[in-house]
Amino acid sequence: MQLSAPQIPAFLRDPGACRVVLLYGDDSGMIGERAETLVRAVAGSLDDPFLVVELTRDDLDRLHDEAASLPLAGGRRVVRLREATDAVTSMVQVILRSQAPALVVIEGGGMPARSRLRALLDAAPDGVAIGCYPEQGRTLQATIRGRLQAAGVGIDADALGWLTTQLGADQASTFAELDKLILYAGPNGQLDLAAAIACVGDLAGLSLDDALFAATEGDVAMADRALELASAEGATPVGILRAALMHLQRLYRARLMVDSGMTAAEATKALRPPIFFRRTAAFTRALGLWSLPALTAAMAGLSRAERNCKRTGAPDEVLSHSALLTLARRAAAGHRAGERARADRH
Repeated sequence: MQLSAPQIPAFLRDPGACRVVLLYGDDSGMIGERAETLVRAVAGSLDDPFLVVELTRDDLDRLHDEAASLPLAGGRRVVRLREATDAVTSMVQVILRSQAPALVVIEGGGMPARSRLRALLDAAPDGVAIGCYPEQGRTLQATIRGRLQAAGVGIDADALGWLTTQLGADQASTFAELDKLILYAGPNGQLDLAAAIACVGDLAGLSLDDALFAATEGDVAMADRALELASAEGATPVGILRAALMHLQRLYRARLMVDSGMTAAEATKALRPPIFFRRTAAFTRALGLWSLPALTAAMAGLSRAERNCKRTGAPDEVLSHSALLTLARRAAAGHRAGERARADRH
């Protein structure tokens, strides 16, 4: 069966008679969070040795037997399979046909729309496939506001807008930063922009932000240094590529507005959520270096790099760093071409 986005939270808290759940997508933190919510909902904890079994793809031959096993002391077992691919499809078919009583939670990575496993679970009355992708824009704002409000912490508009540009590449890291803000604010506290920057501004997200803006401005050396710092502080290769893609998507939207007649400054100001005020000048300068075809090609390159990180076995960090520095070199070349054109006119 298929779930709409509003149905997902309630389903995660109570999956009912569903027997196989696939969590797939590019946000590994969201996949892990949702898997843990399902395990707790059914088994009551994450580590009950009688009710929770964790498998990897190397344990695939055990999947059906574990799903069919009855718990010794009552309750319902949960079998959690990590690192899954379409290779588990035939085993899942067997489980669905056999009416095995356990809940099987399958954690996969990015799966295309033509995935056999996704198609199987979309069609099964007791199976579900749930996409897990990085949040952005209003959806991310709602997540940030909701988690803070649940802890009794308020946030003003400037702080919320800034956090929306810093968080979202991975839900686990987003929640970790929000929990830090909750501790900072205290019960019934209120977060402003200064507080948000104080707590989040020196973390991997900001270092990565430095790298992204330097890259799209053509500052190769700065992009390289900031990228090294971001990696040292915990930014993952896939997280870097996803953040870079979101950054280029914002440039693309602004470039559309410029090509429709706005100035670069007007387009930058019109973006929602807004560009952090300390970054507006850099963003505006980058708009002058990137055309729509160049941005389209660059986004395709980032998507290829992400796929290669997951499929080729090549060093992920090398692939992500190379992809980002390629952006910086491309922007630097555009900057040099612009300077030559201006010199020729004079």
